[in-house]
Amino acid sequence: MALVEVDVKTSESRLPSPVEEFIREATQRIDDFTENTRQQPIPAFVPSDFIAAYWVLAAIQEQSLAVGSLFCEWGSGFGVVTCLAALLEYEAYGIEIERSLIAEAESLAVDFDIAAEFAVGSFVPADADDIAVTPGEVAWLATEGADAYESLQIDLDDFDIIYAYPWPDEDDILGDVFNSFAAEGALLVTYNGLDDVRVRRKVRRRRRR
Repeated sequence: MALVEVDVKTSESRLPSPVEEFIREATQRIDDFTENTRQQPIPAFVPSDFIAAYWVLAAIQEQSLAVGSLFCEWGSGFGVVTCLAALLEYEAYGIEIERSLIAEAESLAVDFDIAAEFAVGSFVPADADDIAVTPGEVAWLATEGADAYESLQIDLDDFDIIYAYPWPDEDDILGDVFNSFAAEGALLVTYNGLDDVRVRRKVRRRRRR
């Protein structure tokens, strides 16, 4: 299998009012949370570009680029992108290793009456030891701890779209995990900073003749 780039044409305009209100409130809550936890910051908690994520997910939906509507955010943090996916009528789930962030995500979803579900644990499957880093090196890429997929009762290869915001040196690792465990045809959507949202599809390699 291989990952191939998917050209997604977004038609950004004014956000729908409910989405704009949701992003405004979510951003304020993140700012408040970050300010209150300044003495003990959560490692690698850096919010994505929510507006860019929304328009890409909207375009994927409008252009019928995904094989289904089952969505998962790896490292969901406050769950903002997961909730945005739910607002776009994806069946949306988020996986996050920090329990305090799971609590914030669930509170945000409840307050806006958004049908999104979250699970604590690593998004890396337990049998991906040869791909991910060794346990303890980087917690969110380790294979030990709670099995988020078991908690959700959904396997990684059931998801049609995976969204993630990797650190620069983690993109290859995430791509390898996705390529090894996601279903054929599934989409990997990653935010790589500076309005760069990358969309890749898992496809079967063509045999050389």
